[in-house]
Amino acid sequence: MIKVSVMYPNATDVKFDIDYYCNTHLSIVQECLGDALKGGNVDYGIGGGQPGELAPYVAIGHLMFDSVEDFQAAFGPHAEKIMGDLPNFTNAQPQIQISEIKV
Repeated sequence: MIKVSVMYPNATDVKFDIDYYCNTHLSIVQECLGDALKGGNVDYGIGGGQPGELAPYVAIGHLMFDSVEDFQAAFGPHAEKIMGDLPNFTNAQPQIQISEIKV
């Protein structure tokens, strides 16, 4: 099983509508990815390692798939629609990491 993490870097000028992200954007993602999407969750950053420090990422979305190939096959045809929705909830440029789930 693999996890695709979509990480939205944080900064004082970053805008991120967590309600839109959770209630609208993720519905679009789920509809587009269909049965290939095996699960997911969202982390919402509340702080960094030092008191008063911003979280490095304002939010991180995690999506689980059986394989990289399953992710690519599901995401590719819908990439434009999914990525085109980003301006509706953030001005951050997401970073993507694909990981193999070990534990």
